[in-house]
Amino acid sequence: MNLSGPPAEAPANPRVALFVTCLVDSMRPNVGFATMQLLREAGCRVEVPAAQTCCGQPAFNSGDTAHTAALARRFIEIFEPYDFVVAPSGSCIGMTRAHYPEALADDPAWAERAQRLGARSFELMSFLVDVMRFKPSGRALQASATYHDSCSGLRELGVFAQPRELLGAVEGLTMKPLEGHDVCCGFGGTFCVKYPAISNAIVGEKAAAIERSGAQLLLGGDLGCLLNMAGKLRRNGSRVRAFHAAEVLAGRADAAIGEAD
Repeated sequence: MNLSGPPAEAPANPRVALFVTCLVDSMRPNVGFATMQLLREAGCRVEVPAAQTCCGQPAFNSGDTAHTAALARRFIEIFEPYDFVVAPSGSCIGMTRAHYPEALADDPAWAERAQRLGARSFELMSFLVDVMRFKPSGRALQASATYHDSCSGLRELGVFAQPRELLGAVEGLTMKPLEGHDVCCGFGGTFCVKYPAISNAIVGEKAAAIERSGAQLLLGGDLGCLLNMAGKLRRNGSRVRAFHAAEVLAGRADAAIGEAD
């Protein structure tokens, strides 16, 4: 289901709530800081609600609809006051937009609130391009990169051209095509826990395709996918480095690349 729809109208200096996501908070905070920087550069007033927790996707994927509904209600109460909700994750925003109404289907009032908030919730790359019409300036990175399109961002939210448009503004960055760029990396949230052998086989094929691209960097818009692929590449002895696209667009990747060299 593609819920991209027409872009929302942005007021001047919109009040934006940054949904950090669990993985960014615990594994790669730099992505959160990069996201905040980009949103501010785009003209947003950014706030990070301290009460935010998990969006409920792991529970929902495991069939625990009751706990998902409880987390959805909490999420809605926290984020409703803002003009927009933005996260550096297609999977988390796909959850809030596509699946909150489903999890709350037996409560029409809450389901309607979920739909209204979902219409104002965006994956970062989509928000910057489709809503804020943002284009980064003064960014340079002498490297070659390839891009993986995550399943949720691509199929549920229609995120494809937006990150490529933004990365095209980075001077010196050469983008190389990735065979199977739209094929699952094998992470799939709880899928990799339930079916590790299948997951490992899928990410093995993905890692091989990344190596064949000849790129120095692997970029993407979902940290779960990136961590999964980066782990496989590292175990294979690859020198390819993985970054969230926000890190590159905010100029926060070059130092880490230099350290690796």
